[in-house]
Amino acid sequence: MRDFPSCFGENGVQVADSSLSNTCKNAQNLITCVYQCRIRSRSCLVTVTWSKNLMGQGLSVGIDDSANQCLCKVDIKPWLFSKRKGSKSLEAYSCKIDIYWDLSSAKFGSGLEPLEGFYVGVVANKQMVLLLGDMKKEAYKKTGATSVHSTAVFVAKKEHVFGKRVFGTKAQFCDNGQIHDLIIECDTIGVNDPYLLIRLDGKAMMQVKRLQWKFRGNHTILVDGMAVEVYWDVHNWLFGTSLGNAVFMFKTILAAEEKLWVSQPIPNPSTLQWSFPQRFQDSKSQNLGFSLILYAWKNE
Repeated sequence: MRDFPSCFGENGVQVADSSLSNTCKNAQNLITCVYQCRIRSRSCLVTVTWSKNLMGQGLSVGIDDSANQCLCKVDIKPWLFSKRKGSKSLEAYSCKIDIYWDLSSAKFGSGLEPLEGFYVGVVANKQMVLLLGDMKKEAYKKTGATSVHSTAVFVAKKEHVFGKRVFGTKAQFCDNGQIHDLIIECDTIGVNDPYLLIRLDGKAMMQVKRLQWKFRGNHTILVDGMAVEVYWDVHNWLFGTSLGNAVFMFKTILAAEEKLWVSQPIPNPSTLQWSFPQRFQDSKSQNLGFSLILYAWKNE
């Protein structure tokens, strides 16, 4: 998708975002989720973006092919969000794709993603490709789609977080896994020895000292019995402008991937992109790891 990293495809994974060149004000209030799905036996990526600004809340749903080329996209602009339910017909892979949404009863809480009382569905050839939300019965009734076992896999989430020294969010690293409180502490202003500390549910998982020399790097932690590779790039905080941001990525490592990761050199995060194993086999699509990408902005 154009507003999200060139994410997960047959030829690799990249983390890059044109919005990084924008100011903190322009980049805020945006959460993007990426799901790997199948349409007509072809692998594709469905990107769902929740946003909010002074005009209201917005939603966009896009579909990319395995080469990260945009096939189709629908935007529900904030100023049109008063119409909280509707549908849109698109075309991809030579078939009709219908996107349905009902947010008329959605409860959003303090976050951008609705908590309950909603559905967002992607239907192709009368089959439900992706269904989000708790109103599943209403979604199937509205769409007329057949109920089949979903093959959709939640593969990535991008989020903007804000703070002065402490940045927090919720993190879930596998389907039906525990939801953790993820805290990033990084003090770079007025200190002789800046450091980076990452906590999970209050427990310190990793600490980086002498951050001026180690402003980019990676480290493996263990979460819920899984290896999670943590990448960080805080160069902007130490040497950039006050409007610069840091980037953190948490990527679950599956057993089949461990040798690939160990054998690969540390990538060059100066371009804010990391290369992943070169191919995701279709036969292994259900075993893809999950990536959480955080863009952290300092409130001055």
